[in-house]
Amino acid sequence: MSFNTLGLSADLLRAVSEQGYSEPTPVQRQAIPVILQGRDIMAGAQTGTGKTAGFTLPLLQRLNSRSQCQGRRPIRALIMVPTRELAAQVQESVNTYGKYLPLRSTVIFGGVNINPQIDQLRKGVDILVATPGRLLDHVGQKTLDLSKVEILVLDEADRMLDMGFIRDIRRIIALLPEQRQNLLFFATFSSEIKRLADDILDSPETIQVTRQNTAAENVSHVIHPVDGSRKRDLLTYLINSQNWQQVLVFTSRKHGANRLAQQLDKAGIRATAIHGNKSQAQRTRALEDFKRGKVRVLVGTDVASRGLDIEQLPHVVNYELPFVPEDYIHRIGRTGRAGHGGEAVSLVAADEMGLLKDIEHLLKRALPKVVIPGYEPDPRIQVLPAQNKNNRTRGSKQAGTVRYGAAYRGKRNTVNRQTRLGSGLVQATS
Repeated sequence: MSFNTLGLSADLLRAVSEQGYSEPTPVQRQAIPVILQGRDIMAGAQTGTGKTAGFTLPLLQRLNSRSQCQGRRPIRALIMVPTRELAAQVQESVNTYGKYLPLRSTVIFGGVNINPQIDQLRKGVDILVATPGRLLDHVGQKTLDLSKVEILVLDEADRMLDMGFIRDIRRIIALLPEQRQNLLFFATFSSEIKRLADDILDSPETIQVTRQNTAAENVSHVIHPVDGSRKRDLLTYLINSQNWQQVLVFTSRKHGANRLAQQLDKAGIRATAIHGNKSQAQRTRALEDFKRGKVRVLVGTDVASRGLDIEQLPHVVNYELPFVPEDYIHRIGRTGRAGHGGEAVSLVAADEMGLLKDIEHLLKRALPKVVIPGYEPDPRIQVLPAQNKNNRTRGSKQAGTVRYGAAYRGKRNTVNRQTRLGSGLVQATS
C-alpha cells in the first residue's frame, strides 16, 4: 500500500514524498482513512511508529477542505502534548506536511517568554499545538479562544495523565465545543485512559498497532547486574569498549543527571544533561548537540522519555530503573524507532531487583542478565523477601534494611537507610 491509496490530497502527497516516504506505517494505514471520515479514534501505538503523521496529515486535509471563517482566524484544531520537546516536534511536523496548504499554526509551551506566543495568537492560527499548563496560562490571560475548535488531539495521553494533567485536561475540554472530532493516542493502556476515552470519545474506532503495554519488538534488552557504587565505572567501560557514539542515559533524579554528565565529561566522554530544571533554551541546545554528534551521551530524567525524536538512536541505558514499570517502555521507546534496531541496557543493583521484577511482570518475560567480567556484584549481597508485601504499591518507595557482614566491619557499622526496593530487602552477608 502507498500513500496514494489513503485519500490524501496532491499537496499533502507532495510534502510526504519530499520527506522520502512512499509507504505508510501500520498506524498511518489504519488511522488516516478513519480520521478523514470525521470519526473519533482511540489509538494505541508505541513511539516511532509514525503516529504523528498519522493524525497530522488527515487533520490538515480536513481543515483545508472546509471553508474558513472570514476575518481573524479562529483556532480550529487543538493538539495537546505532555512536554515542550514533543510540542516543538509536532509543530515541526505540522509545518513540514502543511507547507503547501494555506493553514497557519503555532506552538505554545512553558519555560519561555509568553509575549511572542501572544503576538502569534493575535495574528490568528488554524492549528494550535500546546502543553496543558501554558495553554491554561493563555486562557487565564484571555489571549485565545477555544470555542471554534473542530478537532481535538490528545497525543501521548497516558503520559499527560502520569504527569498529573488530568484536571488541566478536563478544564480545557470544558472550553471546547461539544460537537468536535476527538483523536486520542497513547502508548500504554490503563484504567485512567479508559475513563478519559469514555468521557470524551463518541463511538470511536479503536486502533491497536502493538499489543497493549509492550516494548518495541525490534529492541534488544540486556540487564547488567552491578553494585550501585560501580555503575558509573561500568557505564564508562561500556561506552569506551563498545565505541558507543550516541547514548541516551536515564537517571531517576535531576541532580543525579547533572552529576553523571559532569563525571562522564571528566572521564573524557562528552556528555550533557536534560531535565525539568533546565530552561527550554538549555534543553533545546542539549538535544541539538546530541543529535549533531557534538556530545556522545545525553543524560536525562523521565522528562526525556517522551517526545524526543532521535533518528536511529542505537543505545538507551537505564542507569537507574524507573519506579513505575510503564516508564521502562517509554524510556526504551527512544530507540528501535521507524523499523530500526536498538539496544536497551539496564545497570541493576541489588536494591533494584524488585523494580526489575515489576518490569518483567509487565513485559510478561524475563530479561536476559549478563554479568560483565571485572564488574561482578558482591556475592554477599542478596535480596530478601519483602516483609510487608500486602501494603506495597507498585512503583512506591519502600523502607528497607541494608546489613553488612563481617568483611565490612571496621569500615562501617550496621546501618539502616531508606532505599528504593520495589519488592525486596537487601542484605549483605559475610
